[in-house]
Amino acid sequence: MTGKAALRLALILLILPLETVAQTTLPQESNWMTEIDRLVGTYLVAPLAKVLFFDFGTKQWLGTSVPFVVLWLLAGAIFFTIRMGFINIRGFWHAICVTKGDYDDPEHSGEVTHFQALASALSATVGLGNIAGVAIAVGAGGPGAIFWLIVAGLLGMSSKFTECSLGMLYRKVDRDGTVSGGPMHYLKDGLQELGYGKLGAFLAGLFATLCFSASFGGGCAFQVVQSMGAISQQIPTLKQYPWIYGLLMVVLVGVVIIGGIKRIAATAEKIVPLMCGLYVLVSIFIILSNISRVPEMIFLILKGAFTPDAAYGGFLGVMVIGIRRAVFSNEAGIGSASIAHSAAKTEEPISEGIVALLEPFIDTVVVCTMTGLVIVITGVYNDPQYADLVKNNNGAALTAAAFRSTVSWFPWILSAAVFLFAYSTMISWSYYGERCFSYLFGKQYSIVYKLMFIVAVFLGSIVTATNILEFSDLMILAMSVPNILGLVLLSGKVRSELDKYWQKYLSGALELRKGA
Repeated sequence: MTGKAALRLALILLILPLETVAQTTLPQESNWMTEIDRLVGTYLVAPLAKVLFFDFGTKQWLGTSVPFVVLWLLAGAIFFTIRMGFINIRGFWHAICVTKGDYDDPEHSGEVTHFQALASALSATVGLGNIAGVAIAVGAGGPGAIFWLIVAGLLGMSSKFTECSLGMLYRKVDRDGTVSGGPMHYLKDGLQELGYGKLGAFLAGLFATLCFSASFGGGCAFQVVQSMGAISQQIPTLKQYPWIYGLLMVVLVGVVIIGGIKRIAATAEKIVPLMCGLYVLVSIFIILSNISRVPEMIFLILKGAFTPDAAYGGFLGVMVIGIRRAVFSNEAGIGSASIAHSAAKTEEPISEGIVALLEPFIDTVVVCTMTGLVIVITGVYNDPQYADLVKNNNGAALTAAAFRSTVSWFPWILSAAVFLFAYSTMISWSYYGERCFSYLFGKQYSIVYKLMFIVAVFLGSIVTATNILEFSDLMILAMSVPNILGLVLLSGKVRSELDKYWQKYLSGALELRKGA
């Protein structure tokens, strides 16, 4: 595709949503916002769901639908955990040391520090999936879904290590110091080294297409609609005029994403520790306030994880829900985080993979678990008063109700956390999408993508939660298909590099920063 053709295509993609709104004749009982939602559900979500969540008839012979993509991610995480020698366990302490800068060298090539790379990636993963997604999982699958969230998070640490190590091994550094890395590069170049050049080129193009498409859904519109659902509980005006919130987000996101990864990283390293610390502390307070219910809560989680319950689709149903929501939150196996980690300043590619394995632990084992515990211990997930929130997948509002049930003013703190979670996720996903868009159409057209992303921010304020949630799942989970296939084929190279690095680490050959 030529540069001009690519630009024309991008402009069509940018203008089409607004043109559709302008040309659609709306029925009297509807309005332009509900019509956009109908179009998204009918012409985008439904057709994609039939293809990507095909379950091979498992509902008939297992009693619950097990989508191929969920099994694909779980099998991949188990494979990488074994293939990399349980690096998720043995590399944990070293990951903390590398992250806090013990091995940093400002002379190394790259654009950001290890900590900034981790913060940038975490700002994309620690988002509304942790607040809204977990609440949806518990509402749909019961307390047992929390157990499978944790299992998926621990296994996902190995997937994250593998993909981010490859992101560093095959990253590209331009003459001006700009770094580009991620699955679109290691799929193409890595598989070409193995003699699968055509397959690698196809998988790279497929991933890039899915990634920049997913950035408009899970990385953008989902964040807007879920955060607005929680904040509107405190500011009712937004329920009547949601577009006001959309415009506010447009301005705040646009100011940052124009500056690229350095400005995104600088913003993320300040927001991520603040929002994670604030959210975890408030969650612990709620749990301690209901300390007498903790034994019952643990019992419900363990019982729900292993005991078939028709109300939640049985054992497999709960497992699938938990794993699906965990992956949507921590994105392990999806490949997106390797784009941010590729910009880290280091000459040791494996060291950044080591740093990256902390992501699923922080995101899922810590933050997601806190949300799940608050939802269960307060009992809002099965309270008839909040049945509509569960039915409509309004997870952020359900979590807000859980916080409100303990202390009336806590939802204001949650609203601040929700806003920060959504905002940080959007700015990082804009970088992921922009890198993939540039890979497909050329770096000179990155501004076109940024304009498209800003339009998606606004549209997120007027499309319902269910359609956005389904679209987000479809595109983000679909990214795992080309990514995990490539990771499996390239896992031998990663293990070889890991063994060399680990020997240097054990022998003390890795150079420590002075004073570390």
